[in-house]
Amino acid sequence: MLQAALAAGTAQRRAVFELFPRRLPEGRRYGVVAGVGRALDAFESFRFDDEVLGVLDEGRVVDEATLAWLADYEFTGDIWGYAEGETYFPYSPLVVVESTFAEAVLLETLLLSIYNHDSAIASAASRMTFAAGDRPCIEMGSRRTHEEAAVASARAAYVAGFASSSNLAARQRHGVPTAGTSAHSFTLLHDTEADAFRAQVDSLGRGTTLLVDTYDIAEAVRLGVEIAGTELGAVRIDSGDLGALARQVRDQLDDLGARDTRIVVTSDLDEHAIASLASAPVDAYGVGTQLVTGSGHPTCGFVYKLVAREGGDGAMVSVAKKSKDKASVGGRKFALRRRDRHGTAEAEVVGIGSAPEDDGDDRSLLVPLVEDGEVVGREPLEAARARHADSRAELPLAAQMMSRGEPVIKTIHLGG
Repeated sequence: MLQAALAAGTAQRRAVFELFPRRLPEGRRYGVVAGVGRALDAFESFRFDDEVLGVLDEGRVVDEATLAWLADYEFTGDIWGYAEGETYFPYSPLVVVESTFAEAVLLETLLLSIYNHDSAIASAASRMTFAAGDRPCIEMGSRRTHEEAAVASARAAYVAGFASSSNLAARQRHGVPTAGTSAHSFTLLHDTEADAFRAQVDSLGRGTTLLVDTYDIAEAVRLGVEIAGTELGAVRIDSGDLGALARQVRDQLDDLGARDTRIVVTSDLDEHAIASLASAPVDAYGVGTQLVTGSGHPTCGFVYKLVAREGGDGAMVSVAKKSKDKASVGGRKFALRRRDRHGTAEAEVVGIGSAPEDDGDDRSLLVPLVEDGEVVGREPLEAARARHADSRAELPLAAQMMSRGEPVIKTIHLGG
């Protein structure tokens, strides 16, 4: 596309691209924007160096004129977007890119690959933390996905309310708090379960978490309290009927005097399993496979479409795709969250060509991310985490339901 546009003389036309979802994943009631910070980092380093240009040249992927243009590639336009942690709905204009066609079209895969993955993880994580309530969730999915996706997943889950991650690279790169427990292999390494527990407690202290389902759970709990005392931090159950076992273990711990010892459960949990354990004496949930695969929806279906471009007379012209089931809405977008006087969200209002009017209870959703090619929207991860909590809290109560349903608020287009 770039090569043909350069040859046709249209590559420098002003253009507006939009990244948006046509719909939410089937049955979901809201989505969560994540990956904004990662996208801005990737944007800053998005260049075509000699090695890349060499591959394009050797394979005759593009012609000499295009190679020369790519060698000097630099984005000079503006990017607006929903801030990280924000909730979204069908046709929310999550990213608006304004530049030349040539500069903007190259960002499609960069933006979509990050936003589609991270938002899918955050959307699943948000449902899980909703179901968990005040009980913390620990991200433990690194062994169930690509090594780089694991780091991104831990970050996205933290934005959506997870308390910590087992992924230390997420701590190193993004400051995500980390936590972990021993595996069955550690117990099996030792001659007896008591030897394993004693080694762990001696090294890590009485506040450690002991894995108690390698052999017999009741005996393991007894040994754990005998070795660590009533100051034992927690026990982890990784198999069986988690609700029933948690009740049995809670009773046993209380009888042994270890009333402050917490119970952590793991084993292929998703939001529905977490919700089913609401009445069980569980203190924390470790979530792996279902989180890093988006709990059945590993992508958000975001697309990146041209919605306006410069015409031959220099004026901006709205453009839109009309394909069956894949239509887009033309025109530069603006968005606000319409709220009632109690602060509860009522609608996603998208203005075409001009911003919708704020009636006093609403809030604008698009913020500047890049201005004149320079990143201006970078923020601490804690800000995104706090924003998500606030955005989710303003949704109608139906957002908390784990059953399949329609988006909890409607999307309204104005103007155009």
